[in-house]
Amino acid sequence: MKGKWHRKPAGAGSELGKWLLSRGSLTSLIRSRCDDFSVREVSSRYDQANRDELVRLGLRRGESALVREVYLCCGESRVVFAHSVATRSSLLGSWRALSRLGGNSLGSTFLSKPGIVREEMEFLAISKGHPLYRKSCRILRRPPQKLWARRSLFRDARRSILVTEVFLPLILELE
Repeated sequence: MKGKWHRKPAGAGSELGKWLLSRGSLTSLIRSRCDDFSVREVSSRYDQANRDELVRLGLRRGESALVREVYLCCGESRVVFAHSVATRSSLLGSWRALSRLGGNSLGSTFLSKPGIVREEMEFLAISKGHPLYRKSCRILRRPPQKLWARRSLFRDARRSILVTEVFLPLILELE
């Protein structure tokens, strides 16, 4: 897996940069530009986190976590692939609902609650060597050389979830 996450999306371009740098709910932003928004769950299961997620979440190699993957869609167009990882110890109290979101948006259902803090975003242009590139591109007929992703840790006093959003080419048609 190549690449180090950065504090700025240098080289993303101004059009995509607007999406990457948006601080509010990505779901709300897409909804504001799309009449037919939906969340399509790909999977929600206990699995291994990606290597570049271990340190951010305080996981040991081989330790499983809840991994949820969805596409954010405008009509039939998939515009974002979202990948969320929560440690088992984070799935307590109201956070247990993370494993049962189905086609509901993580952001609108959970991350907008009081007391949840979003840490600084990180950015990375991912390509064939990154596992999220392969997962994101499985629905694309002609995958680009790279896709831009952003991630941030959401936390309250005791728990955290790492959310990564990979921006697919059709996101630029929502302007």
